[in-house]
Amino acid sequence: MVHLAVALEGAGWHPAAWREPDARPDELFRPRYWGDLVVEAERGLLDFVTIEDSLGAPRDGRTDRVDGRLDAVLIASRVAPLTRHIGFLPTAVVTHTEPFHLSKAIATLDYVSQGRGGVRVRIASSPEDAAHFGRREFPVPLPDLVEEAGDWVEVVRRLWDSWEDDAEIRDVATGRFIDRGKLHYIDFTGRFFSVKGPSITPRPPQGQPPVAVLSHITEIHRLAARSADVVFVTPHDTGQARAARAEIQELREDLLVFADVVVFLDETEQSARDRKARLDDRAEFTSDALVFTGTPAQLADQLLAWRDAGLSGFRLRPGVLPHDLTAITRGLVPELQQRGAFRREYEASTLRGLLGLERPANRYAGATR
Repeated sequence: MVHLAVALEGAGWHPAAWREPDARPDELFRPRYWGDLVVEAERGLLDFVTIEDSLGAPRDGRTDRVDGRLDAVLIASRVAPLTRHIGFLPTAVVTHTEPFHLSKAIATLDYVSQGRGGVRVRIASSPEDAAHFGRREFPVPLPDLVEEAGDWVEVVRRLWDSWEDDAEIRDVATGRFIDRGKLHYIDFTGRFFSVKGPSITPRPPQGQPPVAVLSHITEIHRLAARSADVVFVTPHDTGQARAARAEIQELREDLLVFADVVVFLDETEQSARDRKARLDDRAEFTSDALVFTGTPAQLADQLLAWRDAGLSGFRLRPGVLPHDLTAITRGLVPELQQRGAFRREYEASTLRGLLGLERPANRYAGATR
């Protein structure tokens, strides 16, 4: 069985997607739009959705592209209760965001989704992004940004564990709501953060919501091996898929490796090519990931070949929303099911369960406060 996810980005990953006949550009900042997308993704029994986010917007003088975005973590918390099974990994830009704040935001997402929350961490390296905050000079060397991101995740994970699972007593008779002995200081001190804790939010339902990283280079592979449960890679052929998996496996064997693929899907290969060509005529499109144009059956062939190269799953980036999302849920998924390669019903109630990850023990349990 393969794991399957979708990456939601505005009107779609192609910059001209908002101009397509079935696009909904007037709803991009409304909860109904995002709710419809995640309900459709759950209809296809997908493992999780990621929601893109960044600190910068296109400022190249063009007026023909989507500009502006909502906060990914807040979107996920708003629409998660509309679903029952699918997981949520919103993007959090960690370079300029305090880990204490995001730890409780992701814990809250895990509560409102009843154990289906997580986070995809992203580094912001541009001086333009830094100028929004004005706290330090940029550029900063990449190794420092990577080390900071690793410490960020470490602080967040410790904060999630700073409440033991049974710290809440809620005893009306004695007037004790919590057992203070089961709340713990994390006392983290590093180059970038000094955080005492504990959190103000109880331990999330999953204990540790899954953490994901998108990686193109060895340095980020190492960050994923240190800090993540899932890593997204961008191979363009089977050989690259096998090489990426082998490099990551040398760093950590149990890390789940998903390949990213941008998809333009239609009933025939020619109609998919024609649609993408029409979009390309309106706006130039480039991608770090493989751009697949064809039918759901052809995409199934591609994914299963990469699965045999050792990948754990796939994160598909729909070129146009909702068109390519529904092509995934109503075309690709049935194709994979017919080949015995994808689930026919959800087998777990948490995101960790869907990914085959155990609920971890609390690192502070039993320790003296």
